[in-house]
This record gives sequence, C-alpha cells and structure tokens, in this order.
Amino acid sequence: MTQRRTFIRQSSLIAGGLWLSPALLQARQRIASSDQIRVALIGANNMGFGILRHHLALPEVNCVAICDVDQSVLDKRLKEVEEATGKRPERYTDFRKLLERKDLDAVIIGTPDHWHCLIAVAACQSGKDVYVEKPMANSIGECDLMAQAAAKHNRIMQVGQQQRAGQAFVESRDLIQSGYLGKIRKVNIWSNFNYGLGNEFKPATPVPDGVDYDFWLGPAPKRDFNPNRFHGSWRHFWDYGGGLMSDWGVHLLDMAIWVEENPAAPSTVMTYARNANKENRDRDTFDTMNVLFPKKDFLINYDMNGGLQSGPYNKPYGIAYVGELGTLVVNRSGYEIYPEWDGTANAPKCEVKKLEGTKESHNLHVANFVECIKTRNQPNCPPEAGRLAALHAHIPNIAARIGGETLVWDDEKRQFLGNDAANAMIWPEYREPWKLPKV
Repeated sequence: MTQRRTFIRQSSLIAGGLWLSPALLQARQRIASSDQIRVALIGANNMGFGILRHHLALPEVNCVAICDVDQSVLDKRLKEVEEATGKRPERYTDFRKLLERKDLDAVIIGTPDHWHCLIAVAACQSGKDVYVEKPMANSIGECDLMAQAAAKHNRIMQVGQQQRAGQAFVESRDLIQSGYLGKIRKVNIWSNFNYGLGNEFKPATPVPDGVDYDFWLGPAPKRDFNPNRFHGSWRHFWDYGGGLMSDWGVHLLDMAIWVEENPAAPSTVMTYARNANKENRDRDTFDTMNVLFPKKDFLINYDMNGGLQSGPYNKPYGIAYVGELGTLVVNRSGYEIYPEWDGTANAPKCEVKKLEGTKESHNLHVANFVECIKTRNQPNCPPEAGRLAALHAHIPNIAARIGGETLVWDDEKRQFLGNDAANAMIWPEYREPWKLPKV
C-alpha cells in the first residue's frame, strides 16, 4: 500500500498533462546525466507513442531513439518529441540497429503483437529493460520465451497491463483479499465494444508510400497489403493479434487472476465462440465468446460481445466479484459494492462502498517501471503475470479456432492434454528469414 501511495504522489505531475510545460523542461535540466533514464520507442503509431509520452512526463527520462517502418509515422513522432523536449531522438527503421546502442537503458515495444517476442528477447539479450504492450505476445510459446529471456539476462520487464496500478482496481483487490465480501464464489467479466466486429471489407490497395510492408509483416505470413490488416485494425487477424479477447480480455482477466490466493494458469477451459455478425466484416477473430475458467478459488465467467455497447450494471465493460456478503463491480471509472441482504438481522451483510471518478492508470504503470529500472525491484506486472493473463486469452482463442469446446492445459508440461490440434497452435510458424529466438 505504501508503494502505491508513493507512485500516486510521484505521478501527480503526470496526470495534469504537463508533458509540454516549462516547469518539466526545467526539471529535466537539473537531472544529472548519470541519473537520467534513456529510453527508445519501437513501434510509434498509437499506444506505443502514448506510453512514450507518459515516460517523458517523468523529468529523469529522455527519449534517445524512435524506430518505425512507416516513415510518415516516424517523421511525425520525431518532430513531436523534439518540439516537446527540445531534443530530437535518433531515427531508426530497423530495431536491431537501435538495440546496438550502448547509451540505452530501456525500450518501449508498441508494435503489433506478432513482433513482441522477437524484439523483447533481443532487447533483453542486448542488456535493455523492456516495457512491452499487452498481450505479452501473440502465442503461448512466445510468452514463455520472453519470461525466460528476462530472467536469464536479469532485465526488468513490465507488461502493459496498467490496471494493476489503477486506484479502483487496487482498492478492489484490497477489499476482496481482506475478506470484506466474504468468500468469492465467482468473477463475472464482460466486454462489449463496437470495434470488436472488425472493419467492413475494403479492396486491396498499393502499399502506402514510405512503408516497409515486408518488414511490418516480419515473421507473419506474406500477404497482399490491405488497409484492414494495417494501422488500427490489424488485431482482428490471427497473423498479428487475437481480436477483442486478447485486447480487452487480457486486461479484465488479469484482474480476476490478480485476486487469486496463488495466481495460476487455467486448467480446464470451456469456450463458446462464433461470429454472430457476418455482414460485410473483414476479420479472422470472433465477435461473440463466452468462456468458463473453473479455478481453485472461484469460477471465472467471461462474456464478450463485439458490436454491442451496453452491459450489466449499465457498463459496457466491467468485473463483478460475487461474494457471499456482497458483489463488488469495478471498471476504470470506479467501483461499487452491492451488499447481500441478511433476512434474519434485517440488515445488509456488508456496508456499501463506492469510488467514482477514477481514470486511466498508464501514467502510474510507467512510473512504476521507471522506478524499477532504478531499484531493480519487480514491477507491477512482471513477465509471469503477463504470461498468465495471456494464457487466459490465448486458450479460448485456440479452442474457438479448432472448434473445441473444452481444452485442458497442463502448465507444468506446457501442453494441452489429448489435443494435437491445440498443441500445434502453442507456437507460431515464423516466415523466413525470421526465426523464433533462442534463450
């Protein structure tokens, strides 16, 4: 709890959007060179650049390099950082050249998911700490490689499951683990978002000027260029991502795993999945899924609906921890406890508690990462936590892809029991000349 309060105090400057402020620039100038944290961004289009902004809102952090395969994105981001900080980062189009730098402490990986493993392992091998967006990787096997690389090379690796730094979720976890709700019977999770349908079909187009599309594909299969498979919507295709399940699912499932007494991989997983809306939609991934995870402590029930925006408790997404004394409902905006009624005592079984007005917590998650670079303590979301959350998303996706309703995962052996089709999807097949990294 003390550590969380420290991060909140340290990050009070960040929340106000002071990235461009003169006060922050002056604070930077007072940081000795030996105390500066030098970071680089790999994959600069959307979330990656947002995470870099949160890094640069900390006065001790400098951006020394940015890498992207889209020249227009790269030019834009280099200019924005130069205008904000007065220093222009070095320009790279190949992450391998960037990782050769000796004046680099950490990298931010904001690429599509199919690139996470290759870059993260290479970064660890070159002595850099890593902030990698979620899901940790695009396959079960790659998550293991990343965790092994971080451990072998003694690197700090923060997976971008930032809700672990959010006030609403931290307080919810504290209440649950204190026994405030009594025994938790199940955790109901839902995520309903329009974008989960994917885009309408579009014709193929020439590769945009300034884009190294073959490098963008990297280890993924060779495909003709189509804007639906590129910026903003690539995650609807198995080559690069896992759809709504691995996007929002990872975040929300992580919050269920986080309150387990001993967070663990799923064993038996029961999945129902389909594409309910088939009208002119270009995607591989599913818009409708229900998944049951019978865990040691409680049942996790995940309900996903792409193309819908309403849900239980008038929230498009959320988590309901169902306890014997009451139910706690939480999302990024806050939480509320709905007590059970004690008919004998004619009173609620627990007191109502409510928190409103909380916001995103990327800034706190980034501050935690930077602090851990300096202290070498484990971050909020270390590799094993990222791996467990990714497993809870990848296993249902694998079940849906092979048409299997029930899969049994043996985490010690790292394989599915009695299902060759599922085991064949644990590892991706990389396109030449790219190869799975060795740790």
